[in-house]
Amino acid sequence: MSLTSPYTRPLWRRILRWAGLPPPIERWLRRRLPRRLFPRSILIIVLPMIALQSVVAFVFLDRHWENMTARLSQATAQAIAATVRNIETADPSDRPRVLRIARNTLFDQARMSDETTLPSRRSPWFFNLLDYTLSRELRRWVDRPFWIDTFDKDRYVEIRVLTEVGTLVVVTRRSSTYASNAHITLVWMAGTSLVLIAVAVLFLRGQVRPIQELAAATQKFGQGRPVGRLRPHGATEVRQATGAFLEMKHRIELQIEQRTSMLAGVSHDLRTMLTRFRLELALMEQTADVEALGADVDQMQAMLEDYLQFARTDTDEAAENVSIADLVEDAARGLQVEAEVPATLTATVRPTASLRMLANLLVNASIHAKKIKLLARQEGHWLIIEIDDDGPGIPEDKRAVVFQPFYRLDDARNQNRSGTGLGLTIARDIARRQGGEITLGDSPLGGLRVRVRVPI
Repeated sequence: MSLTSPYTRPLWRRILRWAGLPPPIERWLRRRLPRRLFPRSILIIVLPMIALQSVVAFVFLDRHWENMTARLSQATAQAIAATVRNIETADPSDRPRVLRIARNTLFDQARMSDETTLPSRRSPWFFNLLDYTLSRELRRWVDRPFWIDTFDKDRYVEIRVLTEVGTLVVVTRRSSTYASNAHITLVWMAGTSLVLIAVAVLFLRGQVRPIQELAAATQKFGQGRPVGRLRPHGATEVRQATGAFLEMKHRIELQIEQRTSMLAGVSHDLRTMLTRFRLELALMEQTADVEALGADVDQMQAMLEDYLQFARTDTDEAAENVSIADLVEDAARGLQVEAEVPATLTATVRPTASLRMLANLLVNASIHAKKIKLLARQEGHWLIIEIDDDGPGIPEDKRAVVFQPFYRLDDARNQNRSGTGLGLTIARDIARRQGGEITLGDSPLGGLRVRVRVPI
């Protein structure tokens, strides 16, 4: 029975699932959503603000701007309709007076033309909405053939109406026909939104920075690197998390220090006893039994060194930027190893521990194989070291258990029974303490491939 709850999934995944989007679209959105905290926090603020401003802009354009434009266009159309009626019903001698009154009270220009046809309509597409509103009101109130021009004059609108006595040409200000302050409102809305987003980004950066510092410190501590000075600051929850991390770090370091002190005392006592055994055996007559006891003491000394090496943490060793070529050369000294390492390849690792790791792996390969090939390269922020040999290899079902302490294979790869079964364990432990890993696979040479992966 699975204990995983659907509510343990990330919130954005639940939102996408609840939205009922098709799987291709859901996968596309999932791949493009930011993975870092700061961009996600910005999206949480920016997207609702954009949605709110869009709704407000839509309501403003749909209600206020359109209604104001309709009312202004209606007033203009009614004024033109009244002028048309007055001209058509007035005596020819009174028509100039009617046009003069219209110029003084209603329009900027008003005149009669002898033309009996109207020009062809040629409004550009971005004025179609404005033309539509005015045309609708003119059809409603004037009920005569008309023509409007909204773009030849910058701040004016020209309207021509075909009447019974000629063509009425009217020029009026654009502001008296359309609500011209809509773009100003939209610019103010966009400007205030940008200012608010900038202020929110500044505040968010201050809130996210303590979390980023805590994440970086946790990663460094997990890789065995110096954490540096970490001060709890930010929100209360972040302060509590930082304080808990610092307390945990202190307890772990204290435990490691106590274990190191205990191991130093134990190793001193055991080495003293082994030294006494050696001295007593040297004073005895060298018989076959004495030589066998001496060999047992030497083996006990080697086993003791392996045990101490496995239990030692090397936390006091600082990480340094070292040349991988020099490190491999030191580890392979005295062994027949074909190494391909770029001369410029460097990595920030613990030199002594990394040297011990490589030496264990190369010695283990030299015991069971005749040909050993080492290849080192950089992949992104990772150092990759692959060691191939032509030995008997390790069965796939036993590649996980060989890393267990004191485990030794019983097949051809473990014909040497003198080992303690800690070589691979120590090597993987060193890699993991630096934030890396060691995996086993099949080698192109027919034997075993050991792949070391540690951060640079």
